[in-house]
Amino acid sequence: MAIVNVTDQNFASETSEGVVLADFWAPWCGPCKMIAPVLEEVDQELGGKVKIAKIDVDENQETAGKYGVMSIPTLLVFKDGEVVDQVVGFQPKEQLIELLNKHM
Repeated sequence: MAIVNVTDQNFASETSEGVVLADFWAPWCGPCKMIAPVLEEVDQELGGKVKIAKIDVDENQETAGKYGVMSIPTLLVFKDGEVVDQVVGFQPKEQLIELLNKHM
């Protein structure tokens, strides 16, 4: 599955089915830039088992506020529309895969 960019308008529909890793980020955030290639690797490694959704907190403040995102990057794991896990800050690929495997 490809990494999808989501907005306030389509966030709920994009996170409603299966396991979804939502990356709350901003273009000016250094750790967000560091984790982007890691998310690409996770997407390739888990191929189709998990959707990765990126949401820019500057442009989509409603969704960020709804989930209490105070620091970025914040990664929320959704399973069938419900938040089941959360990590804040840069995470290595191995930790992200381990996190997602718990919910598949």
